[in-house]
Amino acid sequence: MKPIKFFVYSAGGILLAAALIRFLIAVGNAPVLTLPEPVLGVPLRYAVLLVGGIDLAVALICLFGKQVNLQLGCLAWLATNFIVYQVGLFSMHYNPQATSIGSLTDPLHLSRGTTGVIMGFLPLYLVLGSYWVCLMFWFSKDARIARLTATQQRDTAEGLLKMFCPACGGHVKFATQNTGQQITCPHCQSAITLCKPDETLKMTCVLCSEHIEFPAHALGQKIPCPHCTKVITLLKPA
Repeated sequence: MKPIKFFVYSAGGILLAAALIRFLIAVGNAPVLTLPEPVLGVPLRYAVLLVGGIDLAVALICLFGKQVNLQLGCLAWLATNFIVYQVGLFSMHYNPQATSIGSLTDPLHLSRGTTGVIMGFLPLYLVLGSYWVCLMFWFSKDARIARLTATQQRDTAEGLLKMFCPACGGHVKFATQNTGQQITCPHCQSAITLCKPDETLKMTCVLCSEHIEFPAHALGQKIPCPHCTKVITLLKPA
């Protein structure tokens, strides 16, 4: 999670600086601020203030928020809007570095040299980084546990039970009122009887190192691992 936290805090710092720059631009007297913003159609001064406010809000969430999923969601949303805005400029045949909210360097006359290169790289860093860390977080262990917990809570609230197929070890969900009915396992097509889940055991697949849950009565059975599909024997964990 350290790379994710680093990106969230660095993005927050960048957006905070961007917001302050936009506010400085908006309170200036540059004649260009009275021109209409090409995509939004409002005076550039108001567009810069609006985007600066959004940058500031997302920056505060990144720097002081506690929910990683909210922080990453806001960054991904902002990155997506930036892409849509750039596409809008391109479709209207506008240069993104011209009079638009897509540029921080133009009003400050920093479009040349090292500073201009850095300022031009920052949007790319935010866009690519936002999507990359969102993928990292989605596949992280903490996120998987959180999704599993949420699913279990939802199933409990909806009155659903979960059992393991004695033939293949796959999870089967069913409504409480269907207990005792015989159905076809959705995983291996074997005939099974729906029953309340009994004691569950956990083991680690010796071939792929993934965790497997199975009912106690299935000890000693050979099943295909639900992760790597290799045939394994269900053993009691040491």
